Amino acid sequence: MSLWTGLKLGLCAAGLVLAHPALAATDDLEKAMALPVAGGLTGAHDKARFAWVENEAGVRNIWIADKGVAAHALTAFTQDDGLEIYDLEFTRDGSALAFVRGGDAEYPDMEDVPNPASFASWPKQQLFVSTLDGSTPVLVGEGHSPTFSPDGSKLAFTYRGSIYLWQRAGEAHRVAKVAGEVASLRWSPDGTSLLLMDDRGSHSFVGLLDIAAGQVRYFQPELGHADEPTFSPDGKQIAFLFFVDPPTGAADDSGPYWSLRIADVATGETRTLWSAPQGVGGRYAGTRGRNLLWSATGTIVFPWEASGWVHAYAIDPKGGNPRELTPGAFEIDTYVLSPDGKSLAYAANAGDADRHHLWRVPLDGGAPMALTKGNGIESYPVFAGDTLAVTATDASHPAYPALVEHKLSPIGPAPAATNFLTPEPVVFKAEDGVAVHAQLFRARGSGKHPAMIFVHGGPRRQMLLGFHPSGYYSNSYILNQHLAAEGYDVLSVNYRSGTGYGRAFRDAPGIAREGATEYRDVLAGGRWLAAQSFVDPKRIGIWGGSWGGYLTALALARNSDLFAAGVDFHGVHAMVRPVENNLSPDAQAAAHQLQWTSSPMGSIETWRSPVLLIHGDDDKNVDFGQSILLARELAARRIPYRDLVFPNERHGFLRYADWLASYRAADAFLRDAVMNWPMR
Repeated sequence: MSLWTGLKLGLCAAGLVLAHPALAATDDLEKAMALPVAGGLTGAHDKARFAWVENEAGVRNIWIADKGVAAHALTAFTQDDGLEIYDLEFTRDGSALAFVRGGDAEYPDMEDVPNPASFASWPKQQLFVSTLDGSTPVLVGEGHSPTFSPDGSKLAFTYRGSIYLWQRAGEAHRVAKVAGEVASLRWSPDGTSLLLMDDRGSHSFVGLLDIAAGQVRYFQPELGHADEPTFSPDGKQIAFLFFVDPPTGAADDSGPYWSLRIADVATGETRTLWSAPQGVGGRYAGTRGRNLLWSATGTIVFPWEASGWVHAYAIDPKGGNPRELTPGAFEIDTYVLSPDGKSLAYAANAGDADRHHLWRVPLDGGAPMALTKGNGIESYPVFAGDTLAVTATDASHPAYPALVEHKLSPIGPAPAATNFLTPEPVVFKAEDGVAVHAQLFRARGSGKHPAMIFVHGGPRRQMLLGFHPSGYYSNSYILNQHLAAEGYDVLSVNYRSGTGYGRAFRDAPGIAREGATEYRDVLAGGRWLAAQSFVDPKRIGIWGGSWGGYLTALALARNSDLFAAGVDFHGVHAMVRPVENNLSPDAQAAAHQLQWTSSPMGSIETWRSPVLLIHGDDDKNVDFGQSILLARELAARRIPYRDLVFPNERHGFLRYADWLASYRAADAFLRDAVMNWPMR
């Protein structure tokens, strides 16, 4: 059956797409989970036209909005089939939109395409182009990362190491193949060549494909990673980042490890524009978006944390010292250049540690100006023409697109969850004196309540005082709200190794496999809860996913005296992995031993509390065998556990039905193990 069977293409009314999940919901958890969540916001270069993906109860559709015109759905899919829609890309004039449906947005070049709905006919990763006139989108072929030529006549894309070209009324044909995976694919301003990053795993190169000549030229291949290539406005030069990974055991002030390079397109000659000095900022750290930008006015913008915080800097491509554009004790999450190249719009937690707001700063000097403020959260700024939009959330609204004018103006569906509370900011100290930020969801009602610790994944992540802009953590926020409504006090802990609080916090000594020092923050959160007058200290549980699953398992293994039970979503349980050969055999053995003691398996003998293990068996981030391993060890020790397995499901579940089933299972398990406490 075609993926388009049952699809009503064209401009369908908003109500038709929004109606069914909310009407079918039977309880508050399901109603909240069914709310539409926007993602992938993009804009046309020359027109105030935006596009994004709405995920409503697992049904994903593309929406389109022009400034001053009501938004409408471009597609009308109706199934919770787990087929992601991503890589939205307009022509410059906004007259056509390319997009990908199927495959894995996180691992787009992977041959193993996900099939979480277990279709008998395995889905494909398919690239489409819509002319936005109501006609059926054209199937271009299998592939991802589409990019239109400057005149919009050609579309380039990649698929498993190959680059393809497509023109309307024609078929896509391969024009190049490289040894690695193609990333950062971009057209030259004159439309004759394609810039790319050839990622070969241990190293990467920046290349330029001359389409007519049928040849890829590489610019100064080196022993490291060349990344984020970008053209100068006239297309005569290319800038890119070059970095190497610090060796195991390297001191914090060793290095430097990264630099900015400039290559001449005509000659291939490459020079170092600037090298990071030794010390703070000597290791490369970027934002969650594009990091290297070359403005229309000739300024290069890049991230650097010389101050201990990830900030934006400007540098003249002819040379000189970088100028800090965004000073202060905060971290930038993403940034984007204005179309005229004169200013930078960025999302950061400046002045509000646990929220993101939008700011704008001129590139030629001047103070940043706040564009948004208040109790909302604004992320991922995007320009369409000269119009600026963001992905917005707050305590009761999951992600929705909004214009940034004198106030935020929603441009698409923005329904609110009902009866959600506003989490409270909390700061406490771990036993070694590190200050830890958290968000507290207070249970309703008087007396002593059971309580929960929530630990996010990543660990390069920060939970916020409202809905998170990512779908995974938007769901986590809903479960925390649900648990609070059920009578738990929930503390969401932003432990060290996470983002938002500076380099010293993110790269704290002894984290992860080198000692699990981030667990000190989780343990301190549990003890903080136990000391509160409104919490029953004998009924404290813990839950989390991915790295949060690891910390959940570690908490139960080390401190079943404090944590009565836990829910572990796709966690890592044995942290031992190969060590680099720059260490001696004795040092490698010591590193392996430290990895083991940093693992839940290293403390399995003191594990007593019950746990619910939840995992999809097609997980490409955390091997499914990690949960099988733990289940066997728990069974051998007669430690009570339950499990919930989703065949063919990925790490961040692709189906709404699987999210809902897992959260209902977690709710029921915690009711037995913590709320009613019979399993202890």
